[in-house]
Amino acid sequence: MRLKCIISYDGSSFNGFQIQPNERTVQGELQAALTKMHKGREIKVYGSGRTDRGVHAVGQVIHFDTDLNIPIDKWPVALNALLPNDILVIEAKVADDDFHARIHARKKEYRYFVHCSRLPNVFKRNYAHHVPYQLNVAKMVEASQYLLGTHDFSSFCSAKTDVEDKVRTLYQIDIWTNEDEVIFRFIGNGFLYNMVRILVGTLLEVGLEKRSPSEIKKILEAKDRRTAGKTAPGKGLYLWRVYYDN
Repeated sequence: MRLKCIISYDGSSFNGFQIQPNERTVQGELQAALTKMHKGREIKVYGSGRTDRGVHAVGQVIHFDTDLNIPIDKWPVALNALLPNDILVIEAKVADDDFHARIHARKKEYRYFVHCSRLPNVFKRNYAHHVPYQLNVAKMVEASQYLLGTHDFSSFCSAKTDVEDKVRTLYQIDIWTNEDEVIFRFIGNGFLYNMVRILVGTLLEVGLEKRSPSEIKKILEAKDRRTAGKTAPGKGLYLWRVYYDN
């Protein structure tokens, strides 16, 4: 039986989602819990995508195969009893035998939180990027319109990536304020390595009026990482939701 689960995690103490030798990862903790449930038999977990060190998730999706006869509504309870308190299984469902959390994902939504105030907030230090200046949100919204649609996002991708096809589609970008926070929302068919963080870092330079909104078009056309802004820190980024056909 194949199960699909929605999970949340606080990425502060993880070296990303993907399992790595001698490092604490989300996938590693999930597989350890499932292996214990299956009496030592290793169970492989597949995620909808990787998140980097310090990046959080509200609605990450995973799948795995099991032969345990546990009622579906009891799976979150059983797993949460074995998982550390910075990972939470929210929901479990039976999936089709050929379902794949990554391959069948149609859209992903990421959100990024920026805390704007003269002084940092110690309670937000792991959950938002602190910028000690006011941002021009209207200019960032204007700049974001150049990013919508299908483009080669080479300029907004880490130079470390080995992905050759850097064409992606952004369906929606929203930027709004909530008290002392500025929140960015990106919905697209897929995202390159560090893409959201570089998009945010570049839009922040527009918000600080270090760049004009129209420069975004030139950055896209350049297809050169050096033309875009700095990579925003991982701690402000959240994988918010993964969309499937059903």
